[in-house]
Amino acid sequence: MEWVETTGRTLDEAVEAALDQLGVSEEDLEYQVIDEPRAGLLGRLGGREARIRARVKPISREKPGDRQRRERRKGRAGSGAGRGDRGRAGGNGGRPKTGAPAGAGGSDGRSGGSRRRGRRGGRSREQAAGTAPSEGARVEQTDVPIEEQAEMAESFTRGLVEAFGATASVETRIDDEDTVLVDVSGENLGLLVGPRGATLAAMEELVRTVVQRHTGGHGARINVDVGGYRSKRREALTDFSRDLAGKVLETGQEQALEPMSAADRKVVHDALAEMDGVITGSEGEDPRRRVVIRPV
Repeated sequence: MEWVETTGRTLDEAVEAALDQLGVSEEDLEYQVIDEPRAGLLGRLGGREARIRARVKPISREKPGDRQRRERRKGRAGSGAGRGDRGRAGGNGGRPKTGAPAGAGGSDGRSGGSRRRGRRGGRSREQAAGTAPSEGARVEQTDVPIEEQAEMAESFTRGLVEAFGATASVETRIDDEDTVLVDVSGENLGLLVGPRGATLAAMEELVRTVVQRHTGGHGARINVDVGGYRSKRREALTDFSRDLAGKVLETGQEQALEPMSAADRKVVHDALAEMDGVITGSEGEDPRRRVVIRPV
């Protein structure tokens, strides 16, 4: 997965910009701090924006047997080093080496996880940024093949559809980015979509939670769609945002869209990225975060 660089007046703003650009939720984001924000003289001169390097968190495709063999080899190597190199282990006073490149964790060697710990609940920023757990901590992780995760997602989604009393078929597929796509198709499925896709979003969250529970919190990314709702919304949102951008060009006044998810905000940013005369940005905090279209 490709890395992107984003900036902001604060680290939070840089992270939010990355979420918008990649169109993912915070638990699917991995990032590294390149530059910490720094205030300049009188708040401006000589200041520096926060800069991060981010990507969609990759999925581990390592098989359990491979992991066990690797850990056994590492354990044997570590025990040998412990007997022979104890005197050298503290040669630098126990401090980690400095001068790590930005791609390995930022200009100051720290991951981006220390800022907004658990702001949206559930997982800490250290986990979101891929920071290793502290020594002695036990982290349970299960490597489940993505095909098996797709089967779990399909089975659970089919159960949800039956619980709603709807008649529909459920199929899954895996795209090139190792995302499990769950398609629900049939007639009269508005109940499964809900107002502005609220029920669909809740279904998707439930399916993700069930799969993650079986994979120790390290499951694949899962997207659920009902009756092509998401693709239709993407087209409608693209047309609407372009019309609104035309209004911005005519009046010279900025326009704000309604609050929407990171995935929908990405649709707007992408739709207007190549449009001359306007720029887009995001304001506010989830779930009230929205896109603002401004004249250049």
